[in-house]
Amino acid sequence: MSNHKHLSLFALTWPIFIETLLYMLMGSADTLMLSHYSDQAVAAVGVANQIIFLVIVMFDFVAMGTAILVAQYIGAKDVKNTREVALASISANFFFSFFLSAILLLFGKQLLYAMKLPDELLDEAYSYLAIVGGFLFVQALMMTAGAILKSHGYTRDTMYITVGMNILHIIGNYISIFGPFGLPVLGVKGVAISTTISRIIALIAIFFLLAKRTNLIPSLSRFAYLPMHHIRSLLKIGIPAAGENLAYNTAQMVITYFITWMGTEALTAKIYTQNLIMFVFLFGIAVGQGTQILVGYFVGAKQYEQAYARCLKSLYSAISISIAMAFTCYLLAEPLLSFFTHNKEIIEMGKTLLLLTILLEPGRSFNLVIISSLRAAGDVQFPVYMGIASMWGVSVALSYILGIYFGLGLIGIWISFIADEWLRGLFMLWRWRSKAWCHKSLVQFPVGTT
Repeated sequence: MSNHKHLSLFALTWPIFIETLLYMLMGSADTLMLSHYSDQAVAAVGVANQIIFLVIVMFDFVAMGTAILVAQYIGAKDVKNTREVALASISANFFFSFFLSAILLLFGKQLLYAMKLPDELLDEAYSYLAIVGGFLFVQALMMTAGAILKSHGYTRDTMYITVGMNILHIIGNYISIFGPFGLPVLGVKGVAISTTISRIIALIAIFFLLAKRTNLIPSLSRFAYLPMHHIRSLLKIGIPAAGENLAYNTAQMVITYFITWMGTEALTAKIYTQNLIMFVFLFGIAVGQGTQILVGYFVGAKQYEQAYARCLKSLYSAISISIAMAFTCYLLAEPLLSFFTHNKEIIEMGKTLLLLTILLEPGRSFNLVIISSLRAAGDVQFPVYMGIASMWGVSVALSYILGIYFGLGLIGIWISFIADEWLRGLFMLWRWRSKAWCHKSLVQFPVGTT
Protein backbone atom coordinates (compact mmCIF):
# COMPACT_ATOMS: atom_id res chain seq x y z
CA MET A 1 0.00 0.00 0.00
CA SER A 2 1.28 3.46 -0.85
CA ASN A 3 2.58 5.80 1.83
CA HIS A 4 0.16 8.66 1.28
CA LYS A 5 1.97 11.00 3.67
CA HIS A 6 4.60 11.63 1.01
CA LEU A 7 2.13 12.45 -1.76
CA SER A 8 1.78 16.10 -2.77
CA LEU A 9 -1.18 17.63 -4.57
CA PHE A 10 1.02 18.46 -7.56
CA ALA A 11 2.33 14.88 -7.82
CA LEU A 12 -1.25 13.59 -7.90
CA THR A 13 -2.71 16.31 -10.08
CA TRP A 14 -0.48 16.74 -13.12
CA PRO A 15 -0.92 13.14 -14.37
CA ILE A 16 -4.71 13.45 -13.87
CA PHE A 17 -4.59 16.69 -15.90
CA ILE A 18 -2.74 15.00 -18.78
CA GLU A 19 -4.98 11.93 -18.67
CA THR A 20 -8.21 13.98 -18.70
CA LEU A 21 -6.86 16.19 -21.48
CA LEU A 22 -6.07 13.12 -23.58
CA TYR A 23 -9.58 11.75 -23.08
CA MET A 24 -11.06 15.08 -24.17
CA LEU A 25 -8.80 15.33 -27.22
CA MET A 26 -9.40 11.72 -28.23
CA GLY A 27 -13.11 12.42 -28.21
CA SER A 28 -12.40 14.47 -31.34
CA ALA A 29 -9.88 12.08 -32.93
CA ASP A 30 -12.43 9.67 -34.41
CA THR A 31 -14.43 12.57 -35.82
CA LEU A 32 -11.39 14.23 -37.42
CA MET A 33 -10.05 11.01 -38.92
CA LEU A 34 -13.44 9.74 -40.08
CA SER A 35 -14.12 13.08 -41.78
CA HIS A 36 -11.51 11.99 -44.36
CA TYR A 37 -13.52 8.82 -44.94
CA SER A 38 -17.09 10.16 -45.23
CA ASP A 39 -19.47 12.66 -43.62
CA GLN A 40 -22.03 9.87 -43.18
CA ALA A 41 -19.52 7.88 -41.12
CA VAL A 42 -18.97 10.90 -38.84
CA ALA A 43 -22.73 11.29 -38.32
CA ALA A 44 -23.24 7.56 -37.70
CA VAL A 45 -20.44 7.33 -35.10
CA GLY A 46 -21.61 10.60 -33.48
CA VAL A 47 -25.11 9.22 -32.87
CA ALA A 48 -23.80 5.84 -31.65
CA ASN A 49 -21.43 7.62 -29.25
CA GLN A 50 -24.33 9.55 -27.68
CA ILE A 51 -25.71 6.20 -26.48
CA ILE A 52 -22.27 4.91 -25.48
CA PHE A 53 -21.39 8.05 -23.47
CA LEU A 54 -24.67 7.82 -21.58
CA VAL A 55 -23.88 4.21 -20.58
CA ILE A 56 -20.31 5.14 -19.55
CA VAL A 57 -21.73 7.77 -17.16
CA MET A 58 -23.69 4.93 -15.52
CA PHE A 59 -20.44 3.00 -14.92
CA ASP A 60 -18.72 6.04 -13.48
CA PHE A 61 -20.73 6.18 -10.27
CA VAL A 62 -19.22 2.86 -9.09
CA ALA A 63 -15.71 4.06 -9.98
CA MET A 64 -16.29 7.32 -8.07
CA GLY A 65 -17.49 5.49 -4.97
CA THR A 66 -14.49 3.16 -5.26
CA ALA A 67 -11.99 6.03 -5.36
CA ILE A 68 -13.41 7.60 -2.21
CA LEU A 69 -13.82 4.44 -0.13
CA VAL A 70 -10.38 3.09 -1.03
CA ALA A 71 -8.78 6.45 -0.11
CA GLN A 72 -10.60 6.48 3.25
CA TYR A 73 -9.53 2.94 4.10
CA ILE A 74 -5.94 3.69 3.08
CA GLY A 75 -6.02 6.71 5.40
CA ALA A 76 -7.36 4.47 8.18
CA LYS A 77 -4.53 1.96 7.47
CA ASP A 78 -7.10 -0.80 7.04
CA VAL A 79 -5.51 -3.19 4.53
CA LYS A 80 -8.28 -5.79 4.75
CA ASN A 81 -11.15 -3.44 3.91
CA THR A 82 -9.10 -1.63 1.25
CA ARG A 83 -8.73 -4.93 -0.61
CA GLU A 84 -12.35 -5.95 -0.01
CA VAL A 85 -13.73 -2.68 -1.37
CA ALA A 86 -11.46 -2.86 -4.41
CA LEU A 87 -12.53 -6.43 -5.24
CA ALA A 88 -16.21 -5.67 -4.58
CA SER A 89 -16.15 -2.65 -6.87
CA ILE A 90 -14.46 -4.58 -9.70
CA SER A 91 -17.04 -7.37 -9.35
CA ALA A 92 -20.02 -5.01 -9.15
CA ASN A 93 -18.99 -2.96 -12.16
CA PHE A 94 -18.21 -6.11 -14.15
CA PHE A 95 -21.69 -7.60 -13.67
CA PHE A 96 -23.46 -4.27 -14.16
CA SER A 97 -21.45 -3.33 -17.26
CA PHE A 98 -21.68 -6.80 -18.81
CA PHE A 99 -25.47 -6.60 -18.56
CA LEU A 100 -25.56 -3.16 -20.22
CA SER A 101 -23.07 -4.25 -22.89
CA ALA A 102 -25.34 -7.19 -23.75
CA ILE A 103 -28.30 -4.80 -24.09
CA LEU A 104 -26.34 -2.59 -26.51
CA LEU A 105 -25.28 -5.63 -28.54
CA LEU A 106 -28.73 -7.22 -28.69
CA PHE A 107 -30.95 -4.14 -28.88
CA GLY A 108 -28.63 -1.54 -30.41
CA LYS A 109 -30.59 -1.36 -33.67
CA GLN A 110 -33.85 -0.68 -31.80
CA LEU A 111 -32.16 2.09 -29.79
CA LEU A 112 -30.93 3.72 -33.00
CA TYR A 113 -34.40 3.48 -34.52
CA ALA A 114 -35.77 5.18 -31.39
CA MET A 115 -33.35 8.08 -32.01
CA LYS A 116 -34.91 8.55 -35.49
CA LEU A 117 -31.61 7.79 -37.20
CA PRO A 118 -31.88 8.08 -41.01
CA ASP A 119 -31.88 4.70 -42.80
CA GLU A 120 -28.68 5.48 -44.71
CA LEU A 121 -26.76 5.81 -41.40
CA LEU A 122 -28.26 2.82 -39.61
CA ASP A 123 -25.91 0.05 -40.75
CA GLU A 124 -22.70 1.93 -39.92
CA ALA A 125 -24.06 3.26 -36.62
CA TYR A 126 -25.15 -0.23 -35.53
CA SER A 127 -21.83 -1.73 -36.63
CA TYR A 128 -20.00 0.74 -34.36
CA LEU A 129 -22.49 0.41 -31.49
CA ALA A 130 -22.45 -3.41 -31.56
CA ILE A 131 -18.64 -3.68 -31.47
CA VAL A 132 -17.78 -0.81 -29.08
CA GLY A 133 -20.96 -1.14 -27.01
CA GLY A 134 -20.73 -4.94 -26.86
CA PHE A 135 -17.28 -4.67 -25.26
CA LEU A 136 -18.09 -1.66 -23.08
CA PHE A 137 -17.60 -3.76 -19.95
CA VAL A 138 -13.87 -3.49 -20.74
CA GLN A 139 -14.10 0.30 -20.29
CA ALA A 140 -16.00 -0.15 -17.02
CA LEU A 141 -13.30 -2.45 -15.63
CA MET A 142 -10.61 0.03 -16.75
CA MET A 143 -12.38 2.89 -14.97
CA THR A 144 -12.71 0.89 -11.74
CA ALA A 145 -9.13 -0.41 -11.74
CA GLY A 146 -7.92 3.10 -12.60
CA ALA A 147 -9.85 4.55 -9.64
CA ILE A 148 -8.17 2.02 -7.32
CA LEU A 149 -4.68 2.85 -8.63
CA LYS A 150 -5.30 6.62 -8.35
CA SER A 151 -6.53 6.26 -4.78
CA HIS A 152 -3.26 4.51 -3.94
CA GLY A 153 -1.46 7.53 -5.40
CA TYR A 154 -0.40 5.94 -8.69
CA THR A 155 -1.88 8.59 -10.95
CA ARG A 156 1.15 8.43 -13.28
CA ASP A 157 0.43 4.78 -14.06
CA THR A 158 -3.09 5.51 -15.31
CA MET A 159 -1.74 8.45 -17.33
CA TYR A 160 0.86 6.28 -19.08
CA ILE A 161 -1.77 3.65 -19.87
CA THR A 162 -4.04 6.33 -21.35
CA VAL A 163 -1.17 7.64 -23.50
CA GLY A 164 -0.39 4.14 -24.78
CA MET A 165 -4.05 3.35 -25.41
CA ASN A 166 -4.53 6.53 -27.43
CA ILE A 167 -1.41 5.88 -29.54
CA LEU A 168 -2.68 2.37 -30.36
CA HIS A 169 -6.12 3.80 -31.12
CA ILE A 170 -4.75 6.40 -33.57
CA ILE A 171 -2.60 3.80 -35.33
CA GLY A 172 -5.60 1.47 -35.61
CA ASN A 173 -7.77 4.30 -36.94
CA TYR A 174 -5.14 5.19 -39.55
CA ILE A 175 -4.92 1.59 -40.77
CA SER A 176 -8.72 1.21 -40.85
CA ILE A 177 -9.48 4.49 -42.62
CA PHE A 178 -6.56 4.94 -45.00
CA GLY A 179 -5.59 1.31 -45.68
CA PRO A 180 -1.78 1.73 -45.95
CA PHE A 181 0.41 -0.94 -47.63
CA GLY A 182 -2.57 -2.27 -49.55
CA LEU A 183 -4.55 -3.20 -46.42
CA PRO A 184 -8.35 -3.14 -46.77
CA VAL A 185 -10.19 0.07 -45.80
CA LEU A 186 -12.59 -0.96 -43.04
CA GLY A 187 -14.09 2.46 -42.26
CA VAL A 188 -16.45 2.65 -39.28
CA LYS A 189 -16.14 -1.07 -38.46
CA GLY A 190 -12.34 -0.73 -38.39
CA VAL A 191 -12.50 2.30 -36.08
CA ALA A 192 -14.77 0.33 -33.73
CA ILE A 193 -12.35 -2.62 -33.75
CA SER A 194 -9.42 -0.24 -33.15
CA THR A 195 -11.23 1.32 -30.18
CA THR A 196 -12.03 -2.07 -28.66
CA ILE A 197 -8.59 -3.65 -29.15
CA SER A 198 -6.78 -0.60 -27.68
CA ARG A 199 -9.08 -0.77 -24.62
CA ILE A 200 -8.52 -4.50 -24.13
CA ILE A 201 -4.72 -4.03 -24.24
CA ALA A 202 -5.04 -1.10 -21.80
CA LEU A 203 -7.17 -3.24 -19.46
CA ILE A 204 -4.51 -5.99 -19.42
CA ALA A 205 -1.85 -3.36 -18.64
CA ILE A 206 -3.88 -1.74 -15.86
CA PHE A 207 -4.62 -5.12 -14.19
CA PHE A 208 -0.91 -5.96 -14.39
CA LEU A 209 -0.03 -2.67 -12.65
CA LEU A 210 -2.83 -3.16 -10.13
CA ALA A 211 -1.31 -6.50 -9.13
CA LYS A 212 2.22 -5.05 -9.07
CA ARG A 213 1.39 -1.91 -7.06
CA THR A 214 -1.26 -3.21 -4.65
CA ASN A 215 -0.88 -7.03 -4.73
CA LEU A 216 -4.54 -7.12 -5.74
CA ILE A 217 -5.04 -9.85 -8.34
CA PRO A 218 -8.60 -10.00 -9.70
CA SER A 219 -9.55 -13.47 -10.92
CA LEU A 220 -12.64 -15.09 -12.38
CA SER A 221 -13.38 -16.80 -9.06
CA ARG A 222 -13.28 -13.44 -7.26
CA PHE A 223 -15.74 -11.78 -9.65
CA ALA A 224 -18.50 -13.42 -7.61
CA TYR A 225 -17.23 -11.69 -4.45
CA LEU A 226 -19.89 -9.10 -3.58
CA PRO A 227 -20.01 -8.22 0.16
CA MET A 228 -23.22 -6.24 0.43
CA HIS A 229 -22.05 -3.78 3.12
CA HIS A 230 -19.35 -2.54 0.74
CA ILE A 231 -21.78 -2.45 -2.20
CA ARG A 232 -24.17 -0.33 -0.12
CA SER A 233 -21.34 2.09 0.71
CA LEU A 234 -20.34 2.33 -2.98
CA LEU A 235 -23.93 3.08 -3.98
CA LYS A 236 -24.36 5.58 -1.13
CA ILE A 237 -21.60 7.70 -2.70
CA GLY A 238 -22.05 6.86 -6.35
CA ILE A 239 -25.79 7.20 -6.92
CA PRO A 240 -26.07 10.80 -5.60
CA ALA A 241 -22.99 11.77 -7.65
CA ALA A 242 -24.57 10.20 -10.74
CA GLY A 243 -27.79 12.09 -10.01
CA GLU A 244 -25.89 15.37 -9.82
CA ASN A 245 -24.15 14.68 -13.15
CA LEU A 246 -27.48 13.77 -14.74
CA ALA A 247 -29.08 16.99 -13.44
CA TYR A 248 -26.19 19.04 -14.86
CA ASN A 249 -26.27 17.37 -18.28
CA THR A 250 -30.04 17.66 -18.66
CA ALA A 251 -29.94 21.33 -17.57
CA GLN A 252 -27.26 22.00 -20.19
CA MET A 253 -29.40 20.31 -22.84
CA VAL A 254 -32.34 22.58 -22.02
CA ILE A 255 -30.12 25.68 -22.12
CA THR A 256 -28.69 24.58 -25.48
CA TYR A 257 -32.28 24.27 -26.68
CA PHE A 258 -32.87 27.91 -25.63
CA ILE A 259 -29.76 28.96 -27.55
CA THR A 260 -31.09 27.32 -30.73
CA TRP A 261 -33.88 29.93 -30.61
CA MET A 262 -31.21 32.62 -30.92
CA GLY A 263 -29.97 31.36 -34.27
CA THR A 264 -27.09 29.42 -35.77
CA GLU A 265 -24.44 32.07 -35.06
CA ALA A 266 -25.28 32.12 -31.35
CA LEU A 267 -25.14 28.33 -31.13
CA THR A 268 -21.85 28.25 -33.03
CA ALA A 269 -20.32 30.96 -30.80
CA LYS A 270 -21.36 29.03 -27.71
CA ILE A 271 -19.77 25.80 -29.00
CA TYR A 272 -16.49 27.48 -29.99
CA THR A 273 -16.24 29.39 -26.71
CA GLN A 274 -16.91 26.29 -24.61
CA ASN A 275 -14.27 24.39 -26.59
CA LEU A 276 -11.76 27.04 -25.48
CA ILE A 277 -12.80 27.30 -21.83
CA MET A 278 -12.76 23.51 -21.57
CA PHE A 279 -8.98 23.82 -21.23
CA VAL A 280 -9.45 26.41 -18.45
CA PHE A 281 -11.64 24.30 -16.17
CA LEU A 282 -9.68 21.14 -16.98
CA PHE A 283 -7.15 22.27 -14.36
CA GLY A 284 -9.95 22.61 -11.80
CA ILE A 285 -11.11 19.07 -12.59
CA ALA A 286 -7.59 17.72 -12.02
CA VAL A 287 -7.11 19.66 -8.76
CA GLY A 288 -10.53 18.50 -7.57
CA GLN A 289 -9.68 14.83 -8.19
CA GLY A 290 -6.24 15.12 -6.60
CA THR A 291 -7.71 16.89 -3.57
CA GLN A 292 -10.41 14.23 -3.30
CA ILE A 293 -7.74 11.54 -2.89
CA LEU A 294 -5.84 13.48 -0.21
CA VAL A 295 -8.98 14.49 1.71
CA GLY A 296 -10.09 10.84 1.61
CA TYR A 297 -6.79 9.84 3.24
CA PHE A 298 -7.14 12.46 5.97
CA VAL A 299 -10.80 11.66 6.68
CA GLY A 300 -10.06 7.93 6.86
CA ALA A 301 -7.33 8.71 9.41
CA LYS A 302 -9.74 11.05 11.22
CA GLN A 303 -7.33 13.96 10.68
CA TYR A 304 -10.13 16.44 10.05
CA GLU A 305 -8.11 19.63 10.47
CA GLN A 306 -5.61 18.49 7.85
CA ALA A 307 -8.50 17.63 5.50
CA TYR A 308 -10.08 21.04 6.13
CA ALA A 309 -6.85 22.92 5.39
CA ARG A 310 -6.01 20.78 2.32
CA CYS A 311 -9.31 21.58 0.62
CA LEU A 312 -8.98 25.33 1.16
CA LYS A 313 -5.35 25.41 -0.05
CA SER A 314 -6.39 23.54 -3.20
CA LEU A 315 -9.29 25.93 -3.69
CA TYR A 316 -7.05 29.01 -3.57
CA SER A 317 -4.69 27.43 -6.10
CA ALA A 318 -7.54 26.49 -8.45
CA ILE A 319 -9.09 29.97 -8.27
CA SER A 320 -5.78 31.73 -8.94
CA ILE A 321 -4.87 29.60 -11.93
CA SER A 322 -8.40 29.63 -13.40
CA ILE A 323 -8.44 33.44 -13.32
CA ALA A 324 -5.01 33.62 -14.96
CA MET A 325 -5.94 31.12 -17.66
CA ALA A 326 -9.34 32.72 -18.35
CA PHE A 327 -7.69 36.16 -18.63
CA THR A 328 -5.08 34.76 -21.03
CA CYS A 329 -7.85 33.23 -23.17
CA TYR A 330 -9.56 36.62 -23.32
CA LEU A 331 -6.35 38.40 -24.35
CA LEU A 332 -5.83 35.82 -27.12
CA ALA A 333 -9.53 35.62 -27.99
CA GLU A 334 -9.28 36.83 -31.58
CA PRO A 335 -6.52 34.48 -32.80
CA LEU A 336 -7.99 31.55 -30.86
CA LEU A 337 -11.49 32.03 -32.23
CA SER A 338 -10.12 32.70 -35.72
CA PHE A 339 -8.77 29.15 -35.64
CA PHE A 340 -12.40 27.96 -35.75
CA THR A 341 -14.10 30.63 -37.86
CA HIS A 342 -13.62 33.85 -39.84
CA ASN A 343 -17.14 35.08 -39.12
CA LYS A 344 -16.61 38.49 -37.45
CA GLU A 345 -19.92 38.40 -35.56
CA ILE A 346 -19.13 35.01 -34.04
CA ILE A 347 -15.63 36.17 -33.08
CA GLU A 348 -16.95 39.34 -31.40
CA MET A 349 -19.61 37.35 -29.57
CA GLY A 350 -16.99 34.83 -28.44
CA LYS A 351 -14.71 37.60 -27.17
CA THR A 352 -17.52 38.96 -24.99
CA LEU A 353 -18.21 35.50 -23.60
CA LEU A 354 -14.52 34.96 -22.84
CA LEU A 355 -14.48 38.26 -20.94
CA LEU A 356 -17.42 37.03 -18.83
CA THR A 357 -15.59 33.73 -18.37
CA ILE A 358 -13.05 35.56 -16.17
CA LEU A 359 -15.93 35.87 -13.66
CA LEU A 360 -17.33 32.41 -14.36
CA GLU A 361 -14.28 30.20 -13.82
CA PRO A 362 -13.42 31.15 -10.21
CA GLY A 363 -16.99 30.24 -9.26
CA ARG A 364 -16.66 26.92 -11.05
CA SER A 365 -13.42 26.26 -9.12
CA PHE A 366 -15.36 26.37 -5.83
CA ASN A 367 -17.60 23.56 -7.05
CA LEU A 368 -14.94 21.41 -8.68
CA VAL A 369 -12.71 21.42 -5.59
CA ILE A 370 -15.11 21.61 -2.65
CA ILE A 371 -17.72 19.18 -3.99
CA SER A 372 -14.93 16.64 -4.58
CA SER A 373 -13.75 17.18 -1.00
CA LEU A 374 -17.27 16.84 0.44
CA ARG A 375 -17.73 13.56 -1.44
CA ALA A 376 -14.34 12.35 -0.20
CA ALA A 377 -15.54 13.02 3.35
CA GLY A 378 -18.78 11.09 2.75
CA ASP A 379 -20.99 14.20 2.64
CA VAL A 380 -22.71 13.33 -0.63
CA GLN A 381 -26.32 14.47 -0.18
CA PHE A 382 -25.87 18.21 0.30
CA PRO A 383 -24.02 18.88 -3.01
CA VAL A 384 -26.74 16.97 -4.91
CA TYR A 385 -29.71 18.84 -3.41
CA MET A 386 -27.99 22.21 -3.71
CA GLY A 387 -26.79 21.38 -7.21
CA ILE A 388 -30.20 20.42 -8.57
CA ALA A 389 -31.84 23.48 -6.98
CA SER A 390 -29.23 25.88 -8.38
CA MET A 391 -28.77 24.29 -11.82
CA TRP A 392 -32.48 24.35 -12.55
CA GLY A 393 -33.70 27.17 -10.31
CA VAL A 394 -30.90 29.58 -11.25
CA SER A 395 -29.05 28.45 -14.39
CA VAL A 396 -32.00 27.21 -16.47
CA ALA A 397 -34.50 29.76 -15.16
CA LEU A 398 -32.16 32.76 -15.58
CA SER A 399 -31.09 31.54 -19.02
CA TYR A 400 -34.67 31.84 -20.20
CA ILE A 401 -35.44 35.07 -18.33
CA LEU A 402 -32.26 36.95 -19.29
CA GLY A 403 -31.38 35.26 -22.57
CA ILE A 404 -34.85 34.90 -24.13
CA TYR A 405 -37.36 37.08 -22.28
CA PHE A 406 -35.13 40.16 -21.88
CA GLY A 407 -33.32 39.48 -25.15
CA LEU A 408 -29.77 39.51 -23.78
CA GLY A 409 -28.91 36.43 -25.83
CA LEU A 410 -25.68 34.63 -24.99
CA ILE A 411 -24.66 37.34 -22.53
CA GLY A 412 -27.77 36.49 -20.51
CA ILE A 413 -26.93 32.79 -20.72
CA TRP A 414 -23.37 33.42 -19.46
CA ILE A 415 -24.69 35.59 -16.60
CA SER A 416 -26.93 32.68 -15.58
CA PHE A 417 -23.89 30.36 -15.60
CA ILE A 418 -21.96 32.82 -13.41
CA ALA A 419 -24.87 33.16 -10.95
CA ASP A 420 -25.29 29.38 -10.71
CA GLU A 421 -21.59 28.59 -10.19
CA TRP A 422 -21.05 31.34 -7.61
CA LEU A 423 -24.24 30.59 -5.67
CA ARG A 424 -23.47 26.88 -5.49
CA GLY A 425 -19.81 27.58 -4.81
CA LEU A 426 -20.48 29.87 -1.86
CA PHE A 427 -22.95 27.39 -0.37
CA MET A 428 -20.33 24.64 -0.76
CA LEU A 429 -17.75 26.85 0.99
CA TRP A 430 -20.23 27.46 3.82
CA ARG A 431 -20.83 23.72 4.10
CA TRP A 432 -17.10 22.97 4.20
CA ARG A 433 -16.43 25.63 6.82
CA SER A 434 -19.33 24.34 8.95
CA LYS A 435 -17.44 21.00 9.26
CA ALA A 436 -20.75 19.12 9.13
CA TRP A 437 -18.89 16.59 6.98
CA CYS A 438 -16.57 15.55 9.82
CA HIS A 439 -18.84 12.76 11.02
CA LYS A 440 -20.08 11.47 7.67
CA SER A 441 -17.13 9.22 6.87
CA LEU A 442 -18.13 5.75 5.72
CA VAL A 443 -15.11 4.34 7.58
CA GLN A 444 -16.20 3.92 11.19
CA PHE A 445 -13.49 2.26 13.25
CA PRO A 446 -10.40 3.25 15.23
CA VAL A 447 -7.30 4.24 13.30
CA GLY A 448 -4.84 1.37 12.97
CA THR A 449 -7.45 -1.36 12.63
CA THR A 450 -6.29 -3.94 10.14
